[in-house]
This record gives sequence, structure tokens and C-alpha cells, in this order.
Amino acid sequence: MNWIVSIAEQKIREAEKSGLFDGISGKGKPLPTDELAGVPEELRLSYKLLKNAGALPEELQIRKDLVTLSDLLGACREPEAAEKLKKELNEKRLRYRLMMNERGWSHSDAYEQYADAVCAKLTQD
Repeated sequence: MNWIVSIAEQKIREAEKSGLFDGISGKGKPLPTDELAGVPEELRLSYKLLKNAGALPEELQIRKDLVTLSDLLGACREPEAAEKLKKELNEKRLRYRLMMNERGWSHSDAYEQYADAVCAKLTQD
């Protein structure tokens, strides 16, 4: 694999000497920040694939569903439909909490500090 790196570096040096990089946009500016910097290395590729496909990771989809269900419940005027929405909302809340526990996020300092506020915001009745 080292020979591939050597060839690539040689080609880059040749292009640099010939001036191919002179008019490039963003020259001298820092690279854009990596939007997946907070994601563990082994999960980055899968997150990128999901993002490109327009899909959300499971925990984000559940959080999105929690907000949607809360909004629907707030606008619901029929008692039977409201009961059904409450049941579904409680199931989603439970699934979200179990997922956070399974992933060990409930043991981090940040989670301890903000868990109640985040849960209250996402699951407003």
C-alpha cells in the first residue's frame, strides 16, 4: 500500500509544481468542519450512507416521532384518538429511554446534566 501513497504524493507534487492548484477556490482557508466529528469512527460510514439515502438513525427518527406525536396530541379533540396517541407516545418514550440505556448514554456526565431537560422538551404533553 505504501507504493500507492508514494505515487499519489508524487502526482500531487507534480501538479503543485505545474501550478494546477493555483486558482483553486478556498486556497489558504481551513477545510470545512467534519459534520460527523462526534460520531465514532466505526459508525461514520454507515451514518454517511444513511444521510445520503435520506434516512435518519433510529434514535433521531424516534425523537422526530416524539415531537410529531406530541403535536398531534395537542391538536387532537377526540378522546378516543387522544388515548391512542397517548399510548403510542408512551411506547415511543419507553423505546427511546431503553435505547439510550442500551447505548450507555445514560451514564455520561452530559446525559446526567441534561437528560431531564431534553426529555421534557422532546416529550411535552
